[in-house]
Amino acid sequence: MTDLKEQRKTKPAYERHSMPQQPAEERVHNFREVPIGYTAEMAMHEAERCLDCKKPLCIKGCPVEVDIPAFIRLIAQGKFVEAAWKIKETNSLPAICGRVCPQEEQCEVTCVIRKKYGAVAIGRLERFVADFEREQGQIRIPEIEPSTGKKIAVVGSGPSGLTVAGDLVKRGHEVVIFEALHSAGGVLVYGIPEFRLPKAIVKAEVNFLEQMGVTIKTNHVVGLTDTIDELFGQGFDAIFIGTGAGAPWFMNIPGENLNGIYSANEFLTRSNLMKAYLFPEYDTPIFVGKHTAVIGGGNTAMDAARTSLRLGAEKVFIVYRRSRTEMPARHEEVEHGQEEGLIFHFLTNPVRYIGNEEGRVVGMECIQMELGEPDASGRRRPVPKQGSEFTIDVDTVIVAIGNGANPLIQQSTPNLVTNKWGNITADPETGQTSIPGVFAGGDIVTGGATVILAMGAGKKAARAIHEYIMTKNKKGDLK
Repeated sequence: MTDLKEQRKTKPAYERHSMPQQPAEERVHNFREVPIGYTAEMAMHEAERCLDCKKPLCIKGCPVEVDIPAFIRLIAQGKFVEAAWKIKETNSLPAICGRVCPQEEQCEVTCVIRKKYGAVAIGRLERFVADFEREQGQIRIPEIEPSTGKKIAVVGSGPSGLTVAGDLVKRGHEVVIFEALHSAGGVLVYGIPEFRLPKAIVKAEVNFLEQMGVTIKTNHVVGLTDTIDELFGQGFDAIFIGTGAGAPWFMNIPGENLNGIYSANEFLTRSNLMKAYLFPEYDTPIFVGKHTAVIGGGNTAMDAARTSLRLGAEKVFIVYRRSRTEMPARHEEVEHGQEEGLIFHFLTNPVRYIGNEEGRVVGMECIQMELGEPDASGRRRPVPKQGSEFTIDVDTVIVAIGNGANPLIQQSTPNLVTNKWGNITADPETGQTSIPGVFAGGDIVTGGATVILAMGAGKKAARAIHEYIMTKNKKGDLK
């Protein structure tokens, strides 16, 4: 084989490979994954587009510090399993990241061929090798350092908690995850639909951590079953809080208590954990009418809207107060929703819900908006257009405008400093909170954000926790 680096210098670049996917008219009636994934030939051809830059900016764009050129180089050589192992040196959840990480805003945005040919499809390649390793049964447990005798409690099994657990167990620490629900995975299992992230994929990644030595205790609500102080009393040397942002926000407009109005949290949690995606095998207690309105423009709104279509809604409206340009949802998810038949009402905001004599929502009065000056987020602030009210006939409304912090741990831990929104205050580089030995990261600190940013926070916290527990006795920092 000729030297791959030399070969890349002499051949022209070409546009990135699209990923095969289910046709819209088929997938809207099932919960199978929309993208089908690369073939081996596609993956190798896509990997050969990488220029193997001397100063790879893509690594700096990755919150979990994957050596991207190295694993892509292995794919180009046909060493798919080795590529997966390379990723797992720093990322224990590649099959998840390859599906839900917004690579277009992270590693791929720095790719030097992006503007002319489209960035190397880093996320799609990551998904390919992670799936290949699992399907071939060649999952390898990384080397675990000798036991330190130290114990770490991780509260919450979402992306930040799983990342902390994976990084610390490799350092020889005993790690126990406490999960409030009956399934591990946090937002990865209760928030993201099956067609975007299959439950079997999350289960396989969680099983991988268990094989590494992580203990997972489900149905255990820290803040209720026991407190942070009580966990220290059970012999834990440090605690990481990664409980996410699970308290839904509402708009506080008239009619919000009518039947048929859900938070996106409730709607997605029911459909995910109560297996609505397996109907009629499972008959999930969730009502989806003929006309559904989803309020919001983020990934959660898109997930709820596309789930509604699959559960039988005839018309699903996305109602968003800004324009398409300002939508925070991934471009790919919006495209998929458009292909599946979602109806978009941009520059539109609900002002009240209309009910019938039985107390069920039958309509939604909205007002048209126009964009004014930018607000604190940098996006132009939506301003109501007086006299532009109109009504949409709906029998289901799903509110997906964001989430706040679950207050259980904060209320049971008086010395834990929080901000005005109830999020835990923590050092962005270490995750250290106001209590020695207690660290936090992910949405419980930042508010609702992305899976990969939560994982990045977990990785930083894992480093800081390791340093803390290995040096605290020397510094006399004893509990």
